[in-house]
Amino acid sequence: MTAVLEVSGLKTHFFTHAGVVKAVDGVDFAVKKGEVMGLVGESGSGKSITGFSILGLIDAPGRIVEGAIRFNGEDIANAPEDRLKSIRGNRISMIFQDPMMTLNPVLRIDSQMMEAILAHEKVSKKVAWERCRDALGLVGIPSPEERLRAYPHQLSGGMRQRVSIAIAFLNKPDLIIADEPTTALDVTIQAQIIHEAQKLTKQTGTAMIWITHDLAVVAGLADRISVMYAGRIVEQGLTDDVIDHPLHPYTVGLLGSVPTANKRGERLFQIEGMTPNMLALPEGCAFAPRCGFASPACKVPPAVEHVADRELRCYHPQSQVAAQ
Repeated sequence: MTAVLEVSGLKTHFFTHAGVVKAVDGVDFAVKKGEVMGLVGESGSGKSITGFSILGLIDAPGRIVEGAIRFNGEDIANAPEDRLKSIRGNRISMIFQDPMMTLNPVLRIDSQMMEAILAHEKVSKKVAWERCRDALGLVGIPSPEERLRAYPHQLSGGMRQRVSIAIAFLNKPDLIIADEPTTALDVTIQAQIIHEAQKLTKQTGTAMIWITHDLAVVAGLADRISVMYAGRIVEQGLTDDVIDHPLHPYTVGLLGSVPTANKRGERLFQIEGMTPNMLALPEGCAFAPRCGFASPACKVPPAVEHVADRELRCYHPQSQVAAQ
């Protein structure tokens, strides 16, 4: 199946007075129609900047310095703003972590949703309103006609996020980028939102990139997982393969930090140290200072290798450790 999105060699750098921050430093991945890709990593790993780069939302002092972002075969990296405006919210949508970043607090829900349609299509307001009503129904919002007349502050956090998801699906985009959309919600609402997102991608064939720091969230949602650290993808493969047999020590550490029933009473594993200062990355592998398996070889940046049906940047795959 042809990929909806192909990112190759993407580098997004921020040029500050203190130096160059290589927030995204040579990222490669592809997402196919109807596929959900989980982009996982700690805060500061470059996940959100990757998503913003795809949409052309990088402001000065940042810019894409290298690489290609092919959307349906067209390279939109550093495309003209007029072209990007025609794509954003239409062919590529984004769901933000905080729904109040998406919703205007002084406008009713119907006004905001209809604007997302009328900005890209010449349809009547009646047709646009009906599409908005149907979209709210698709994401499980009861009494959608009543909710359309409400203001954002009259809805709960979970309801506002459902509205944001409905807006993202309004124009039947080819790709949706979801930037930690369930982080601020309680576990029950998280599960409902994830279920709705997964159902909608299967129904519509929309591809999705789900950005999160929580591997447990994407374990039951994503078809593929890409694990990101210090601006680079260090491991990616099919979800079941990565979850059941992680190879990179960082992926092993992330999974070990997730509470599970079979570790009741045990102390949670903790990855030693902190994420590196992006202005002063260590020589070679950025994870080496926190890795218990680091060796002198790690002072040279590891190249991408294909190991056990996945892509990996590591000199010391840990399949045998993960299986214990």
